[in-house]
Amino acid sequence: MSDATEHGGLRRSLRLSDLVLYGIILIQPTAPMPVFGVIQTTAHGHVVTAILLAMIAMLFTSVSYGRMAQIHPQGGSAFLYVGKEVHTGAGYLTGWCLVMDYVLNPLICTIWCSRAAINFLPGIPYIAWAIFFAAFFTLVNCLGVETSARINRGMALALGLVIVLVLGAAVRWLLHLPAITSQFLMAPFYDPRHFQMSGLLRGTSIAVLTYIGFDGISTLSDEAVRPSRDIPRAIIFTCLLTGVLAAIEVYVAQLAWPITTAFPDVDTAYVHVMQRLGGAALFIIVNAALLVANIGSGMASQLGAARLLYAMGQDGALPRTFFGSVSLKSRVPRNNVLLIGALSLAGALLFSYALGTELLNYGALLAFMGVNLACIIHAVRQRRADLWRWVLPSAAGLLTCLLLWINLSPLALTVGTVWALSGIALWLVRGRSTTLPA
Repeated sequence: MSDATEHGGLRRSLRLSDLVLYGIILIQPTAPMPVFGVIQTTAHGHVVTAILLAMIAMLFTSVSYGRMAQIHPQGGSAFLYVGKEVHTGAGYLTGWCLVMDYVLNPLICTIWCSRAAINFLPGIPYIAWAIFFAAFFTLVNCLGVETSARINRGMALALGLVIVLVLGAAVRWLLHLPAITSQFLMAPFYDPRHFQMSGLLRGTSIAVLTYIGFDGISTLSDEAVRPSRDIPRAIIFTCLLTGVLAAIEVYVAQLAWPITTAFPDVDTAYVHVMQRLGGAALFIIVNAALLVANIGSGMASQLGAARLLYAMGQDGALPRTFFGSVSLKSRVPRNNVLLIGALSLAGALLFSYALGTELLNYGALLAFMGVNLACIIHAVRQRRADLWRWVLPSAAGLLTCLLLWINLSPLALTVGTVWALSGIALWLVRGRSTTLPA
């Protein structure tokens, strides 16, 4: 038998370990570091607990994603799952909110990169850095320059080495403390002096950002050796490993920087913690590594968003003359790249990093709720003999994601709802026939 599959000639070569590694690379092993300060201030110091609670919600949801990937192996998007199992209108709304996520990712990368650059050159104002990074992302993408999979794997390896340095510095710092009490070690999990349930839930809703990207594994069904078995397992293992690693990373940071001490800059708080743990050298290494990682993520997400808008223009969801055109020279949707670059700059000047992350999670949590609901409806419609085994994890995922979604800030809920309503209006104006690409 040929190594190629019947679907487009793709080679079935990815085993379970390959799929999990792909998921970790997609999420990035340092995912909780950029958002650490925002969660710390929002959850009143309970970052570890927020990360672990978010992991529980994502594990339930990952079960639903795995099952949907088995049922619909030809596509791996929440938009497709919800549209097939719930309703085409619900699928469109899910896709529309995910469009917001695609646009917001380069925006928050622009904000974070600008803050990180100030750590190196504080004399240059934030607005200048924001203009620089928004223009840099846009120029590179207009030229059609893309990073290769080999570079992405190399970056993941470099970030892994950074994590090793961080943990080594943390152990060294702990060994030099005069006394370590059980209360000190447990404070990152629960500190009765600062605990607030409302703050913890909002912090958990932000911590979901740590796991964004695990669903991308479901797009590899045609390249997995045993897709029906390994895709669901890989999604679950990726969420679990990400949660454990993220909890360790923020645990050592919380030990070193108690909630009673303000950060010099909330957005880049983690790198300031590293200065306390390992001095100027570790500060420079972590700040530089995260800056490079966010530059790569910003460029890739901007081009991904531009291509999604291009597909929507080609399908008639958006005006074809603007969104559906490509540059003849670079073969990229230049209009869309320029538009997203302008939106990223405007957002970087108007939004805080915290608001950007919450808005991104608005769309992500809505999509996760849709996938859980799709899994429930499929099981009920098919009258499966093991109905409760299907329904219970998905119902738990639906309820936990809903709980986190309603605990986003009022401003994030308002802005996100305005975006969702605009999508509904577009769908109605175009005769309810508008579709979104998977």
